[in-house]
Formats: sequence, structure tokens, C-alpha cells
Amino acid sequence: MKRLLLAATLLVAPFFASLPAKADSPQHLVDSATLSLEDMMGNSSDSSAEQFLRKARAVVICPSIFRGAFFFGGEGGGCVMVARGAGGSWSYPAFYTLGSASFGLQIGVQNAEVLMLIMTTNGLNALLNSQFKFGADAGLTVATLGAGVNGSMSTGTSADILTLSKTQGLYGGVSLAGSIIGYDSGTAQSYYGSAVGARAAVIDMTASNPGANPLRAMLSKYGG
Repeated sequence: MKRLLLAATLLVAPFFASLPAKADSPQHLVDSATLSLEDMMGNSSDSSAEQFLRKARAVVICPSIFRGAFFFGGEGGGCVMVARGAGGSWSYPAFYTLGSASFGLQIGVQNAEVLMLIMTTNGLNALLNSQFKFGADAGLTVATLGAGVNGSMSTGTSADILTLSKTQGLYGGVSLAGSIIGYDSGTAQSYYGSAVGARAAVIDMTASNPGANPLRAMLSKYGG
């Protein structure tokens, strides 16, 4: 058993060393989300991702979701949500955290960029109403775009949320099933200087910070 633990530790250690540092400020998360959006949209071989973005009600960008497993497994990271206004402009971001936990005989680490395209009002409301657990709401459809799944328009015409991920590591892909996403009010207050709810930020658009303008411009570039 000790030999197994030692071997696993030696296997995993180099991957931990290569992971990027955790975002140290809300602005760092917003900037990372901007770069991630450019990376995923600009380099995607699946043009339907951009087509869906043009139709999306909102988008959630998680620029660095870390997932590691050494018997106990877990994943987590910061995310931003930006919604499309009535006039077609994009809101300033609301801040979220994504996390999950698991247990099993598994060894590996992974760092992923995750993009969620919120296609319907039901999907948007699910994320705005406190915490949301993927796979727990039978009335909500979450589909995967890309990563070996046909990215045709028919794939997502009835989906409430479409996910697209870009991964590196020992896992074959990212599944959001069982993951919980929840609003991060502390980060929002730090970024805007006052208490701001998720709905107030992305629906009522009562909050603003010029530091997020590059992200909004990137969304306008790819999402109209």
C-alpha cells in the first residue's frame, strides 16, 4: 500500500507543479475569462459554438477549473456570468464558484477551461436562484457541445444549457454532473465596492466596472 501511495504521489506531483496560480483578485478572474473566451472561440474547430453564442441568453466562463484525484477527488474554480440585455449589449459580470467532490480509486489531475452557454430563460433562472446542481433538476436539459459530441444546431435546439470545455491532464474529459455552481457575493462586493446580487448585476444591470469592458467587447465580437 505504501508503495502504491508513493508511486501515485510521484505520478501526480509534476502536474500539480504545472498548474497556474489561483486568481488573486476579481479583476484577475475577469481578465482570465476574457482570454479564455478568446482561446475557446478563436481556436475552436466547431463553428456551431459561435452560432450558439449569438443565440445565448447568457454565458458562464470558468477560465481555470482544477480537478484532481488521489482516492479523494474534487474540482473547483471561479467563474463569471455575463448576460445579454434587451438591446443586445452585454452586462457586467456576476461572480460564481463551481465545485464538486467524489471518492474512489482514481489518480489524476486536470485543468480545464469551461464555457456554459445559457440558451433559455429557465436555464438562466436556475443559475440566478441561489445554488444549482447539475443533473439534479430533471426539468432542465444540459448538453455537451464539442469534445466528440456532434456540434450541429440540432444538438442544442432544446437544451437549456450547452457546455464546451478545453482540458489538459490525465482525465479524458470534463463532466459537470454533480457539480454545484453558486453565486459568490463576497467577490462581487469586492469588485463593485458594494453588495450586488447576481440578478441585479446581469439582469437589472445596476453594477458596472470598466475593468470588465474588454470581456464585454470580446462577447460582442463573437456573440453579436
